[in-house]
Amino acid sequence: MEIRSISQPAPDRRPPAVNEDLVLSGPDFVVVLDGATAGRGIDSGCRHTVAWLVQRLGRALALPLLTGSTAPLADLLADAIAAVVAEHADTCDLTNPDSPSSTVAMIRVGSDTVEHLVLADSPIVMRSPAGAVTVHSDDRIDLLPEYTFEAVRRLRNQPGGFWVASTEPKAAYEAVRGTTDRAEIELVAVLSDGAARYVEHYGHSWADLLDVLTTDGPRELVNRVWAYDEAAHPDTFRGKRYDDATAVLAYL
Repeated sequence: MEIRSISQPAPDRRPPAVNEDLVLSGPDFVVVLDGATAGRGIDSGCRHTVAWLVQRLGRALALPLLTGSTAPLADLLADAIAAVVAEHADTCDLTNPDSPSSTVAMIRVGSDTVEHLVLADSPIVMRSPAGAVTVHSDDRIDLLPEYTFEAVRRLRNQPGGFWVASTEPKAAYEAVRGTTDRAEIELVAVLSDGAARYVEHYGHSWADLLDVLTTDGPRELVNRVWAYDEAAHPDTFRGKRYDDATAVLAYL
């Protein structure tokens, strides 16, 4: 598997910029984590940063993936969340619904199949040798009845709401999961929502996004997204105007 990737902190972050995205990759896997930036003045009940959570989740996922575990991806993620919970259960209020959290997008390539897992808004895009594009995404955050602070915190990691990697290992089993025959996949893009904005906010197709990745590379995709962000009217954003952006292109 050949990998090309980029992960960059949002351009409006004050130095030293902290990237709350994380990429892990190995001979047969890719993981993208995208930490959820806490709003100003919000008491998360946790002494740790979002970046801390993302790094710990990444570390907990890396070991079984690198050592060839055959456990389902949901089991690996549930174990990783539980391991991180154990690291700070004695120092932090993990009952707080605003505890640091992260999206998760994972693929694992086997001899015959490609497994995927998507939790929250970090999509995976696959293209077949014939050019057919398939998107695996979790759009529950886009289907909430309202987006007030109280509504979002009430619906986080709850049935009928949306799920993220935070303090509930059971969230792993709420992820979008599946397998695809390896022969049906030529390449895969694993994205944080900061890179997926190229499609989801700025109206390009997923095929267009893959063309940018394969022709000009992940850095060009991120540059284009940030150029759009710079030119866009602030009122067009439900959340942040700029975001950390991660794009991984894997040739199978």
